[in-house]
Amino acid sequence: MKTPYWMLALLSPLAAGAQNPSAVTVYGVLDAGVVAERGCAGECAGARIGGGVASESRLGVRGREALNQDVAAVFTLEAGVQADTGASDPDGKLFGRQAFVGLDSRWGALTLGRQYNLQYETLVEVADPFHGGMAGTATNLAGYVQRRYDNTIKYVTPTVRGWSAGAIYAFGESPYSSKFNRAYGATIGYEHAPFNIRIAHQRKYNLSDATGVVPAVDYSSRNTLVAANVVFKSATLYAAYGVNRGIGSSPWDPSYPYGALVVPSASDRSHDIITGVSLPRGAATFMVSYIHKNDRTLANRDADQLAAGVSYAMSRRTSVYAAYARIKNRNGAGYTVGNASSGGRGDSAVNVGLRHAF
Repeated sequence: MKTPYWMLALLSPLAAGAQNPSAVTVYGVLDAGVVAERGCAGECAGARIGGGVASESRLGVRGREALNQDVAAVFTLEAGVQADTGASDPDGKLFGRQAFVGLDSRWGALTLGRQYNLQYETLVEVADPFHGGMAGTATNLAGYVQRRYDNTIKYVTPTVRGWSAGAIYAFGESPYSSKFNRAYGATIGYEHAPFNIRIAHQRKYNLSDATGVVPAVDYSSRNTLVAANVVFKSATLYAAYGVNRGIGSSPWDPSYPYGALVVPSASDRSHDIITGVSLPRGAATFMVSYIHKNDRTLANRDADQLAAGVSYAMSRRTSVYAAYARIKNRNGAGYTVGNASSGGRGDSAVNVGLRHAF
């Protein structure tokens, strides 16, 4: 019950400043849908309400102050919300989605705080026709499990003749070792209609943290992703290829026994292949994707995901959507069909929901 009062106290003075829209903007997304899962390790719970299926629900404030003609101070505070229960998300943090401050100029943007990692941004922005949401999200099989890093310094260049680049460094800040949870990465991309190409690489040291008594489990990972899409008048084509190394380099969720790729069975060497297409037809957009997880270990725990979905824009801010995805696991692989805010519990799922942005 304390979180709403804290949030109101923090947002009230900021919202008052929103009279100048160039300085402060309050924004958000509310998304809720019905999720039906099949193929769970035990009994599936049946249909349930998901509080962020196509997009994670959120409430945010961002601001910009011009310091001179070349430099502006910028900030973002973004709180995740589970629309089905009203609880904070992720992990009960007040501003668990994003919390950073920095400087933006003609030389690029430098920001400090909790931010998205570059590999995740490349996956959902360039490679995935579902853009990280609904049952078809590419994050079910591809890429690194953690979307955001704490304690980060991030730099993104301006776009020059279609080229742009970025780099990120996250301090571990563990009392037991400066290496735990330390991360770094870089990206380079080229965008010029109709092409969008981006390459991202990241290294993350040890997802878990030692306590001083129990040693940390080494979930270190290296992920490289080459992604591209081509925008035509009648369709957008997507393709990507990823190389993953380390136990923590593939999706896993220890809170779900069926989906948890625990240490003995996790793939520490895998390749990802993503292909897809989105087809705009009037107010509707149809999406289809296929993903192959190629486990390069002796266990050969491969997996394939086939997904289809549709989103219908009722207005500029409101849309309805439906999606279906199924994963075929091989040789004991345990990947599950999730969505924008849930890792899922079964090997197939159907989503139907409503999304409103403000």
